[in-house]
Amino acid sequence: MTVPAPRVRRRPSVPGRVLPLLLALVLVAPLGLLFALAEGNTADDHDLAARERLGVRYLRALGPLTDSLVEVQSTAVAQAPASRAALSAAIEEVASVDDAVGDELRSHDRWAGLRAKLDGMPERELTDPEAAYQAYGEAADLLLALYRKVRESSGLIRDPQSDTFFLQDGIGGALPTATVLAGRLADLVRLAATRPAAERTKTGIELAELRVAAFGPANDLVADLRAAVDSTESADLGANVLTPLDTYQRSLEAFTAAGGGQAAPNPQQLTAAGISAQAAAKQLRTVILDQLDALLTKRLDALDRDRLLARVAAGVATALLVGLAVTLFRRRPADKRPTHAEAARPPAVRPDPPSPARDADRLPVRDADRLPVRAGTAPEAERWRPFDAAH
Repeated sequence: MTVPAPRVRRRPSVPGRVLPLLLALVLVAPLGLLFALAEGNTADDHDLAARERLGVRYLRALGPLTDSLVEVQSTAVAQAPASRAALSAAIEEVASVDDAVGDELRSHDRWAGLRAKLDGMPERELTDPEAAYQAYGEAADLLLALYRKVRESSGLIRDPQSDTFFLQDGIGGALPTATVLAGRLADLVRLAATRPAAERTKTGIELAELRVAAFGPANDLVADLRAAVDSTESADLGANVLTPLDTYQRSLEAFTAAGGGQAAPNPQQLTAAGISAQAAAKQLRTVILDQLDALLTKRLDALDRDRLLARVAAGVATALLVGLAVTLFRRRPADKRPTHAEAARPPAVRPDPPSPARDADRLPVRDADRLPVRAGTAPEAERWRPFDAAH
């Protein structure tokens, strides 16, 4: 029986073992690059949204300061007794927020200049209405500059989403400007009645310019909020903003009618309309800040979820590639094919295994068996045949 020679196992070569690892690295490299790019973009968006929330916190503290400053200015111009308690409390609140987040928003210098201006105006020194109007007007300008600084350094002014961009533009730009200029317009109307006749022409021009400056931001606020409601995907924004916005619009129309249609408006009517508009602005400011902070918080949660999913996907893909590389590295090599010299060798011959059934047929024929059998005597094979059969 012909049996083929056993195959010789080939020892794996070094390139054969290194190649799977190289393939795994080639696959891991672009995967790692994509993950790094996604992680970087997500981290940048997350940092921006987190800074914007700090800006919203700062703007929330600046709101009461704006209201108090306008009220103190109107009281000083009217020469009425007033207290600076509300203004002092608002100053302390802004100072606390600036200490907490001023380093990240880089607002310390702006706030330090505004506070120095406010602290330099004692309660009883500004007895001249014109001097009070001028001094508090300068402080209000510094306050509006602080608003702009907070929006710029926090990134609110560069917000990529339409709804949050319009909300921050309204709450950090249009609303405080409209509040300050509306109060300034009411105070100028009151001062115009006390100025000499020689300055009436100058006062009239100043009033006309201030009307345009005051009503422009108020209209911009309405446009910003309506644009935010139209562009948002949130179901809560429109329901929460539209009602106080309608109230603010009605008070704005009353204020415009009291101060915008006459060369010399009635100070009492304008003051009453201004107080109503300021109350509506306070309510609207609270709603806008709450909605803006809620949208930013929702964005942060979505970014955290996307970052977690990306990390899990990258980890699973890396584990699969590593497992594939290890499997290929540890796989047994293929059998070695016989060479030409080995194929030319004759096949090895192995004797057949002995078989009891064929042993008797292969017994050597002895010389005695070839002799003629005598009568009466049986050959030796015949004598053992019964024994062999029984066995």
